[in-house]
Amino acid sequence: MEMNVSKNDEQLVARKTGGLNPAIIIPILLVIGICIWLFVLGNPGNFKADPRLAGASVAFSDVESKEMHPEGFLGMIYMGGVIVPLLITFMITVIVFSFERYFVLSKASGSGNVDAFVLKVRSLLNENRVDEALEECDRQQGSVGNVVKEGLTTYKALAHDTTLNKEQKMVALNKAIEEATTLEMPMLEKNMMILSTLGTVATLVALLGTVIGMIRAFFALGAGGGTPDAAALSIGISEALINTALGIGTSAVAIILYNFFTSKIDGLTYKIDEIAMSIQQSFAEFH
Repeated sequence: MEMNVSKNDEQLVARKTGGLNPAIIIPILLVIGICIWLFVLGNPGNFKADPRLAGASVAFSDVESKEMHPEGFLGMIYMGGVIVPLLITFMITVIVFSFERYFVLSKASGSGNVDAFVLKVRSLLNENRVDEALEECDRQQGSVGNVVKEGLTTYKALAHDTTLNKEQKMVALNKAIEEATTLEMPMLEKNMMILSTLGTVATLVALLGTVIGMIRAFFALGAGGGTPDAAALSIGISEALINTALGIGTSAVAIILYNFFTSKIDGLTYKIDEIAMSIQQSFAEFH
């Protein structure tokens, strides 16, 4: 028994430590986001000088000045201010961890169609062909197959156990299936919290950028006295709107992907519960 507990603990740790490590990946993505903002969006080629300053050279130090105006969409995004690198990092993070979740859940689904696998195993259990059902689990190679294989292995062991009564065997079988399911869930749910958090935080950070942009706009409006600085006013308003757009877009993508992956996990969990019930019914019927 102690050996089984130790083995289960090792498997649980392996599933928890599998996949991308957010503590390492997110700082790297932050650096990438800042570099994109500085060297891609902030490239002097994305800006043009004020027509009244024709012939003047463009440098990075000039980009944020009133004399420089965005020439394209990339330059417009750069003018969103210092909050933009954070929002870019959020978007990249959503994309990276979404791909990670997609590949992990695809692997967890195993080979072939999960519905067909469930029907096949249930059909074999109805005929008490446990060994053939185990072979199907080996071919499936997914989370559902792993749980079912553990349940069927316990099924076979309990079928030849003469020390327990039927009720005790049913309890042991149910416990084995629950433990196997518990071992699989960390791998399925890992990093989902990141998508959920960014779905909310991106909007709040964008709101901060919006407020900063509006503060700049109203400051330009007041500082100009009777003749407000139109250039500074427009830059402040555009900064606010750019942050709003980036935040809403990132939040929307994060929420959609989070719900998509959650539905995939729920689907796998439902299949596990469905086939676990079949295993228990089969054991109750034949033993």
